[in-house]
Amino acid sequence: MPTPHVRTVLLALTLIALPVTATTLANAAPNPTGAAATALAPAAPAAAAGLDDPAKKEIAMQLVSSAENSSLDWKAQYGYIEDIGDGRGYTAGIIGFCSGTGDMLDLVELYTSRKPGNPLASYLPALRKVDGTDSHQGLDPGFTSAWKQAAKDSAFKTAQNDERDRVYFNPAVSRGKQDGLGTLGQFAYYDAIVMHGDGGDSTSFGNIRKRALAKAKTPAQGGDERQYLHAFLDARVWAMKQEEAHEDTSRVDTAQRVFLNKGNLNLDPPLDWKVYGDSFHIG
Repeated sequence: MPTPHVRTVLLALTLIALPVTATTLANAAPNPTGAAATALAPAAPAAAAGLDDPAKKEIAMQLVSSAENSSLDWKAQYGYIEDIGDGRGYTAGIIGFCSGTGDMLDLVELYTSRKPGNPLASYLPALRKVDGTDSHQGLDPGFTSAWKQAAKDSAFKTAQNDERDRVYFNPAVSRGKQDGLGTLGQFAYYDAIVMHGDGGDSTSFGNIRKRALAKAKTPAQGGDERQYLHAFLDARVWAMKQEEAHEDTSRVDTAQRVFLNKGNLNLDPPLDWKVYGDSFHIG
C-alpha cells in the first residue's frame, strides 16, 4: 500500500493527466466515421413521390375517373358499362376496358382463371370473336347485366385493379421514370395509355411520345421537363383530334395543361381542373 506522501503525489498526477487525456481523445477523432458519422450527418431531403406512391396513385385514379366517368369516385365504376360509340365496342370498368381492343377479354380470362363459373365466364367465346371489332354479337342482351353482377364480387374488382396496373399503370410509370419525368409527367403518360393504348397505330402512346421527342428532349436526355411535357401534351391533343369520339381535348387543355402551367410537376394538392365543362377539386 502506498504511503500518504506517495498517495498525494499520485492523486496530483492523476488530476493533471485527466484533461490531457480528454483533449487527446478529442483530437484523435475530430471527424467521426461509420455509424457515428451517419448519426451526426444531416438528413437528406426526401425525394418527391412518384405516381406509384399510394397517395399520388389515388389522385391519378380520381383524375382519370373525372374524364372517363365525370366523377371522382373511381371505386364506384367497377360496374360501369356502355358502348360510347368510339368503335371499340363496350367500354367498362374502372379504366374503360373495351370488348373491341382485347383488354376486356384479358380481364375476363384472368377473372375466370381465378374464379371459374363466374357470371362472365360464358361470354368468353363471344369476347374472343368480337375482339378487334365494335360488334356486340354474342354479347347482347345479357352481357351488360352479367358485368354489373360480377362487379359486386371482390374477386372481379381485384382482377380489374390488377389488369389496370399490369397493362396501363405500371408501364406508364416505368416509362415516365426512365424519361426522368416527375409525378405529373408520369400521369400524362398513364392517361395517354389509358385512352390510346400502346399499340402500333399512329395515335398510340408510343407514337405520341415519338412526336413529342421530335420537338423536345426528355429530362433524361438533358432536356427541360416543362418544355418536353408541353410537346407531349401537344402530340396528345393531335392524337385525340384524329378520332371523333375523343375530339374534346379538355382532359388535357383544362386539366393536365393547367397543372403544368402552374409548375405543379409533383401533382400536389390542392388541384382544380375541368373536364367536358365540369369542375373538379382535390383538396
